[in-house]
Amino acid sequence: MHHWIDRPDALDAWLAARADATVIGLDTEFLRTNTFRPRLALVQLDIGGDVALLDAPRLGAMPALAARLADAACVCVMHGAGEDLEALAGVLPRGPATLFDTQLAAAFAGVGFGLSYQRLVAAVLGIELPKSETRSDWLARPLSAAQLDYAAQDVAHLPELHARLAQRLAELGRSAWLAEDCRRLVARVCEAQPDPQPQRALRAAARFAPEQQARLRRVLRWRDTKARVLDKPRPWILDDARALNLVADPPQDEDELAERCRGLRALRGALRQELFAVLHAPLAADERDVMPIPAPLTGAQLTKLAALRNEVAAIAARLALPESLLCPRRHLETLVAEGRWPAALEGWRKELLYEVLMGAEG
Repeated sequence: MHHWIDRPDALDAWLAARADATVIGLDTEFLRTNTFRPRLALVQLDIGGDVALLDAPRLGAMPALAARLADAACVCVMHGAGEDLEALAGVLPRGPATLFDTQLAAAFAGVGFGLSYQRLVAAVLGIELPKSETRSDWLARPLSAAQLDYAAQDVAHLPELHARLAQRLAELGRSAWLAEDCRRLVARVCEAQPDPQPQRALRAAARFAPEQQARLRRVLRWRDTKARVLDKPRPWILDDARALNLVADPPQDEDELAERCRGLRALRGALRQELFAVLHAPLAADERDVMPIPAPLTGAQLTKLAALRNEVAAIAARLALPESLLCPRRHLETLVAEGRWPAALEGWRKELLYEVLMGAEG
């Protein structure tokens, strides 16, 4: 049983009637096939066993829900919350005050790493959920009975998962670890800014000359700005492979650029002219101040990386934690390549790893 809500006053009344509840299960359905930002279609809530399906396009900002989730005493239970938090930017620009991510909780509790909601419900509650509506058009109206049931099931078990996983984490002494990672997740999504050094993600350009790396940075930042303004996926404007190719071998004229960018859905007319200018305009002095793209690890560095991974594996085994949860490989690569402690390993991870890894690194 669920409530379909498409009027702000009805949502306000439904929330007010459940004002004493401190645990709210929350999920979303959204589409992101041809836009930069996800288009929020549906918000599902479970409060005290009552499920509401909120018609997001009709409801808009939902201030009553935002105020409720801004209360730190209210626990917002979500599963794999990253994309949902992004979809909720118009409703919860700062995210919930207290997030409990059941996917992360399951990993800390030893249930499994990266489990889907369906697999977690089956593992913890012994309930098999349908998967038939995962690729639905959630912006269509009216939604079918199968869609509505699927959407309701996506939150109906979150409170019980929260209760069981929270108890297990308390027994293991890992509640604070989860809370820290949930705060990081909210900050990473809700406080995210455009990457000032996007070229560093394209390791294939590590051999580019410094001026080429600076120009690649300019092109990628231009692409990001245009994607946000036009609300189009970045690859529709310029995919990574062509960005690298155009910087390595700039086109001689706009006709050549048009030929080499054939098939890009958003790169047409004036936008293509802009890109040509971006590729050829002289670099300003401040544009040359770029962080170099990390070069491939040397043989000695790979040996050091293997030693650090062995240290992480030993600690993870002792704690019965997934290695990739304790310390993803990319952070070890940063430590080896740059000799600095990665910011992502602060907090509880630093307490466990710093002495061992920095000793081994040295």
